Amino acid sequence: MDLPCPEWIRHVEQKWTKLRTEETERFCLLKDIDAIFNYGLSLICPADLNAFSRISEKYSVKKSPEGASEFRQQGNQSFKVKDYTTAALYYSKGVCHADKNTEELSLCYANRSAALFYHGLYRECLEDIQRSLEAGYPNHLQDKLKARQTACLCHLKKPEKFNQPTAHQQTPPWQKSINTCISPGVSVYFSSEKGRHILATENKPAGDVVLEDEAFCCVLIPSTIKAGKINTEDRHCHHCLSQSLSFVPCPNCSYVRYCGESCQKDAWERWHQWECPVGADLLAIGVLGHLALRVALKAGHLEVERVKKSTSQDNHMACSFYKSDSPVKLSLGDPCRESSDHSDCYHGNSYMGIYSLLPHVAQHSPSSRFLLAITMAVLYRRLQSGPPPDMWASCENKEFSGTWRSEMSMLGATALRHMLQLRCNAQGVIAVMVKEESGMAVQSSSEIRIATAIFPVLSLLNHSCSPNTSISFNTGFQSDPLNQSGCSEGHIGCPETFHSRVTVTIRASKDLTAGEEILHCYGPHCSRMEVNKRQRLLLEQYYFQCNCQACQRDLSEGSKNATENTAPGLKCAKCAKPLRSHMDKYVCSWPSCGHQITSTDMQNKLKGLRCLLDQAFHLMERDRLDEALKILKSTSSQANSILMETHPLQGELADATARVYATTCEWRLAASHLKRSIVAIQAQFGEDSIELGRQLFKLAQLHFNSRDCGAAISVIPRAQKLLSLHCGPHCEELQELKEMESCLEGLL
Repeated sequence: MDLPCPEWIRHVEQKWTKLRTEETERFCLLKDIDAIFNYGLSLICPADLNAFSRISEKYSVKKSPEGASEFRQQGNQSFKVKDYTTAALYYSKGVCHADKNTEELSLCYANRSAALFYHGLYRECLEDIQRSLEAGYPNHLQDKLKARQTACLCHLKKPEKFNQPTAHQQTPPWQKSINTCISPGVSVYFSSEKGRHILATENKPAGDVVLEDEAFCCVLIPSTIKAGKINTEDRHCHHCLSQSLSFVPCPNCSYVRYCGESCQKDAWERWHQWECPVGADLLAIGVLGHLALRVALKAGHLEVERVKKSTSQDNHMACSFYKSDSPVKLSLGDPCRESSDHSDCYHGNSYMGIYSLLPHVAQHSPSSRFLLAITMAVLYRRLQSGPPPDMWASCENKEFSGTWRSEMSMLGATALRHMLQLRCNAQGVIAVMVKEESGMAVQSSSEIRIATAIFPVLSLLNHSCSPNTSISFNTGFQSDPLNQSGCSEGHIGCPETFHSRVTVTIRASKDLTAGEEILHCYGPHCSRMEVNKRQRLLLEQYYFQCNCQACQRDLSEGSKNATENTAPGLKCAKCAKPLRSHMDKYVCSWPSCGHQITSTDMQNKLKGLRCLLDQAFHLMERDRLDEALKILKSTSSQANSILMETHPLQGELADATARVYATTCEWRLAASHLKRSIVAIQAQFGEDSIELGRQLFKLAQLHFNSRDCGAAISVIPRAQKLLSLHCGPHCEELQELKEMESCLEGLL
């Protein structure tokens, strides 16, 4: 949920309509963010605070012993069927809901230690055993726990191969520190038409890393799925976003959890000690509001003051400097850069890079500005019930006296500025999620958005519906690879050299020539969305009319198709020739055939095929494979009569059929159907797409399992090329392909 919850939006909308005419007119004229916030603050009344309290109660993050017991029982059920991953996650939910130093907490830790033991996570198991004992695990049950402890110690005494620095951990030669994110041959420029943007100053081959960036802040996305289920926020650390099975809870709330004590401590010191008391409020106002507050908390009063002053001076200096229409390079130390005393402001820890992003105040509708202003004003009032954050208390110049001084309103105004910015500059953090299906030999995976972040450098990239870059995210502890020694806490490296970070790597997905702009897709991609919808969404959210090459091409082809009346992907049910659209119907392109079908009937047929495919997926998830295969065969037969092999739905049907055959270990049949899906994937996403690379990876696996060495060897190189191009040379799929290739070469 990016925006505030619907109940709060309705409340603010009603407040907006009830404003007197002079109040509405006054608000609409305000363009200064501080003034907008302070005016919103002046309009807050007790009724607003009471309404917000009632709404946020639905998002309670209080500890719940009853909930902890229920989650422990659910974990026990998963444990009995040997689903140790799900069991550990349920036990973690129990840990988070249990009160400190209670028997329920000790039971949750003890049960989780068993699940971790069966996963071979012996260090984590020992940690949970110790936590269980410290929480007061019952004496009469301790024998079994201590036996597990002894077994863990025996496993850990066995010779281990210490982790050596791997290639994917090594720092690129041009990245000497996290403060240097832009590679040689790439520079930031400014022009009156495009604002700040990034150009390649020398040729860059496809696959080259053009820049890396660290998130200034990120917020995990809360799930809208039923609370009793395992959701996204139950799998990831709320600080570094890494996945874990042995989370450490916040001692005061049930929602937030961390992969270890290091992340827990870091998050508490940076922001969670102030977020925790208003945790339910933050869930009610949505991810963007939460992230905006977190950015302001991290920056602090002194940094905000300094950046505001510096930005004002730089804008004055830049007025004459940027009159030229030609792009101006913003090199290190350039006096017309955002800050004359920031020679390295383009990096993840640069607040200057965040603050200077455009808030687009005028582009937000008055009602939208009012919603954000009132929301942040109410949150600010809620924060005032406790002491001010350390990074903001300096503006009081005295000990906290029970009330916040008026100067502290800068915190709310700063958070409002960031909330306005995030509409256009927030970046979804994507992870590949494997869908765990008990009893199935093949697991499907999909990309999901797990968090929303703000990246100072990535935000400078302009949009294209057919970008020349690919992005990948790294989460968790990242460090200097030269220090890989273990520490007493069981981490790979010591906390002094390892930092919880969320980073993004941007690679060229096509060959770049010197002078070419480096472009990123904001979401609407030409392979997934038709041009008119893309243009509408970009205008609504980002306030610009897209004129990228893909839009120009698609608009031109759309006009051409309208003239030629073509209907891509549809074919005549009688003669299999392509269909042409004519007013409200489709007509066969072969004159002597004359077959036609109404547009409504065609859409109903496609909808029917989609429903059948969904039924097959549902049966597959319940291990009713024979029934699923029967539906898939029937649906494919129907699809073949009206759809070309390049239609996306044909690809989905073929992929689902391949999964069923793979689950029953009929590898050759699975491979034959997956080849059909590849035809549709390539037609939709292109021959250099990551989607095609992943499909080829699956095909290589099927050929390998069927011991068809020649077929596997023929597919692997192309899969390697595409995966390396988009994900880097050290992604997990590539490592598996290398192992596959090595094994196959030994057999040939």
